[in-house]
Amino acid sequence: MELVLPSTVYRDSFIEGIRELKDAAMTSTTRNYGNLSIPDLEADFDLFVEKERGHAEGKNLPVGYVPQSDFWLVDGNKYIGHAGIRHELNEHLISIGGHIGYSIRPGKRGKGYGNKILELALPKAKELGIDRVLLTCDETNIASRKIIERNGGFLENQVPNPETGIDKLRFWIDIA
Repeated sequence: MELVLPSTVYRDSFIEGIRELKDAAMTSTTRNYGNLSIPDLEADFDLFVEKERGHAEGKNLPVGYVPQSDFWLVDGNKYIGHAGIRHELNEHLISIGGHIGYSIRPGKRGKGYGNKILELALPKAKELGIDRVLLTCDETNIASRKIIERNGGFLENQVPNPETGIDKLRFWIDIA
């Protein structure tokens, strides 16, 4: 199991994962993978991968987004989940977004992959020059809270999220 850069090698498995998100009526917390168009992915997956890789250089970003290194958690040739490591924080990210966002495809949840993706993402953040990582999760997301705490996160505070009405928990992890 490893974190890799987005690649066309995982095309079929990635598209399966997006179908799972749509079937579960869920959206990803990172770059809204649940909002991706299956027909667009099937038509030109190479373009999608190119755009994903460009995020690290600040290319192809929606307005208000910061540069982000995107990684996929894979097990063999199977796409398991996505981690996005934001290179810097803007006001929105400091309040409710954080440095790292991650998501596991619904069919793979509850199997320890969430813990693994964050464990593998932390050294990648360190490589990007981030020594202290901010992570957030909804106060109702017990699984994500446990993952963050298991990886050394300590709770700083709880803040209102005006976008959803569900408070965000803000955690810090010092990377040695």
